[in-house]
Amino acid sequence: MFTNKLPRFSYRFHALLTAFIGWLTLSGHSLASEVKHHQFFSPTLGYDYPYSVYLPDNYDAQATDAYPVIYMLHGSFGTDRDWVSRGNLQQVADRLIRAGHIPPAVYIMPGSRSWWIDGHNEPARSAFFNDLIPHVEATYHVGQERSLRGVAGLSAGGYGALNFALERPELFAAVAALSPASYAPLPPRNSSAWRHPAFINEQGQFDRELWEALNYTAYLEAYRLQVTPRGTTEEPDISPVPLYISAGRSDVYDAEFHARIMRQAMERIQPNDVRLDLYPGGHTWQVWRASLPAALNFLFQYVGQPDNLAAAEDAAEEETPVEQIPVKESSVEQSSVDESPEEVSS
Repeated sequence: MFTNKLPRFSYRFHALLTAFIGWLTLSGHSLASEVKHHQFFSPTLGYDYPYSVYLPDNYDAQATDAYPVIYMLHGSFGTDRDWVSRGNLQQVADRLIRAGHIPPAVYIMPGSRSWWIDGHNEPARSAFFNDLIPHVEATYHVGQERSLRGVAGLSAGGYGALNFALERPELFAAVAALSPASYAPLPPRNSSAWRHPAFINEQGQFDRELWEALNYTAYLEAYRLQVTPRGTTEEPDISPVPLYISAGRSDVYDAEFHARIMRQAMERIQPNDVRLDLYPGGHTWQVWRASLPAALNFLFQYVGQPDNLAAAEDAAEEETPVEQIPVKESSVEQSSVDESPEEVSS
């Protein structure tokens, strides 16, 4: 009996089609998280406040437990889309959640025209606290207590994230600052702070007094008094906010030097709650993408944990010396900060 046989190329086509459908299925599952762009009217700003939001796979607005929320701040002259389009946040968060390293969480990526301060161009700090956080907590099923809230940022966003945590430690369980533009006493001359509208006064000059009044060093003493016991039997007003810092060793803004100064200042206040990671590379997205997994893993040692003090002690016992953990040289490429499209002014 004669039996029709498909040509060999048909079998090959069928196999490829099957593999392609399987790939689409797996890809659809791996990208089941979603990122959306929104805006809402901000009374503080007097105009719409833009932000992007990452919602994890199977986000459930009716779930019994609220989701942790991480606020991710962009750099100087950046936008709310940077963390996703350039920082790979969606892919990194998906991968870490699937691996069980971090819990499903909501990430809010706000947009700002300022350095996250109440500057000369807009009251970005006040809008963040007075408008954005209440809007997020009314719109998404996220925790409204300190233990479920973290903040992070890169470059000028790292400056903002650290300032927010020091000024309002009762709001954040942990903070991560990637190549933070927290320069003391003043930013280096090649920093965009010298020309950013946030710091340019009515005379068109860089406002040194504003910088000094709003840099992290101005918050340290008040923060110390809140998180440090003032007697042998007294408890602090609130537990310290654990701090993750990263920087590139070839950063043209001397981010490593300033990060080390920051670490020393913070370790005097909370010696077991500061971690500094150094990476090969400059002030670039390559470095921030490389350090993002470590930053998120650090944040979630505290965010979503019921007891910050206990989590801090456990983390200190498991801490790996910083010089043993940088990413390999080959995994972070050097690039010209002045010419590379990866560069962010700081």
